[in-house]
Amino acid sequence: MNSTTAQDTWRAVAAATGPADRAAAEAGVRLAYRTAGLAPPERVLWADSPLAAVALLDGLPDRGRSVREEVRTRPWAEERRRLHDALGPAGWAAHWQSTGAVLWDLTRALADRIRTAVTEAHGAAHGEAVAGGGPGDVRLVLLDAVLGQHDAAWLAAFDGHGERLAGLAAVAAHAGWWWPYEDVAVVCERPVELHRDEAGRLDRGDGPALAYPDGFALHAWRGMTVSAAFLAGLADLTPERIRAEENAELRRVMLEHYGYDRYLAASGARHEHRDETGALWRIELADDEDVVTVEVVNSTPEPDGTHRTYWLRVPPTTRTAREGVAWTFGLRPEAYEPLVQT
Repeated sequence: MNSTTAQDTWRAVAAATGPADRAAAEAGVRLAYRTAGLAPPERVLWADSPLAAVALLDGLPDRGRSVREEVRTRPWAEERRRLHDALGPAGWAAHWQSTGAVLWDLTRALADRIRTAVTEAHGAAHGEAVAGGGPGDVRLVLLDAVLGQHDAAWLAAFDGHGERLAGLAAVAAHAGWWWPYEDVAVVCERPVELHRDEAGRLDRGDGPALAYPDGFALHAWRGMTVSAAFLAGLADLTPERIRAEENAELRRVMLEHYGYDRYLAASGARHEHRDETGALWRIELADDEDVVTVEVVNSTPEPDGTHRTYWLRVPPTTRTAREGVAWTFGLRPEAYEPLVQT
C-alpha cells in the first residue's frame, strides 16, 4: 500500500463511528497474543466506552498481569527499529511525514482528552481513593490501554511493512481502545458520534462532540473543552450574560455563538473610530463607567483558515483604536509602530 493510500485508510479508521465488528476485533486480539508468543486470553469482554472499561476492570481482580508490553510496546518498538534501519534516518523521517505525521496530532490530542475525561469522571464517581497510586488508580489502568483506532498514526506508518502488528491493526480497524491482560482482554466499542471542524478539532455547539454508546461524552467548541451545561446555555445567551462571564475563553465562545455584530447591536454599542489597527466601540452604562473595546482581527489564520476576532477592553477615556491597542502594550499611540502585526 502506498503512503497516500495508507494515510487515507487509517484516517478513516481514526474517525470511524458505529458498532464494532466484534468477531473481527476478537480475532485480532487472539492474533496479537499469538504473535507475541502468548496464549490467547480465556475471555474477551466488551465495554461501551473507555470509562465503562475502567469500571469493568475495577471489578476484575483475577485478570492477571498486563501484557501490553509483549502485545503492543515490544513489537511496536522492534518494527519501528527494523523500518528505521531499512530506510535510514532521512528515509524514515520522510516516510513518517508522508504517513503518520498528519494523523499524529489529531489522534494524540483526542486520546489525551479521553484519558482526562475518564480520570475526572471516574474520580467524581469513586472519590480520590482511586487516584492514589494503588491498584484502583485509574491513571495506572489507562496506561495499560492499547488505543485501537487512535493508534492510527503509527499503524499508517507501519502499514504494508510486515505482519508483526497485524493483530493490533485488526483490532484498530474494527474496535476502539482495549486492555490486554494474561487471562482476559477488555475491548471498547467505537464512538457513536464524532464532530470536528475543518481543522480536525472537536467542535459542536448543540451536543457532544464525541459520544460513546453508554453516554460517556466530550463537549467542545472549536477544540476548546466546555461543559454540557455551558453549551446548553448558549441558546439563551444575552449581552448581560456574556459581559458577566469572567473566563475570557468562555466569553469568546459566547461571542462567537451569539455573533459579534448582534452583540454590539443588542448592547447599544456605538462605533466611535476605525483605523488600520482595528475598530473602537463604546457601550454607555447608566450606573457604571462606559465599556470601551477595540475590535482587532488576528492576522495569523487559525488552522481552518479563518481569522479570529478579539475584543480588547480599554480605558473609557480611549478615543481611537490605535490608542486602545497601544494601551494594551503599555505604549502611547505615537510609540506604537508594530514591525509585524500578529
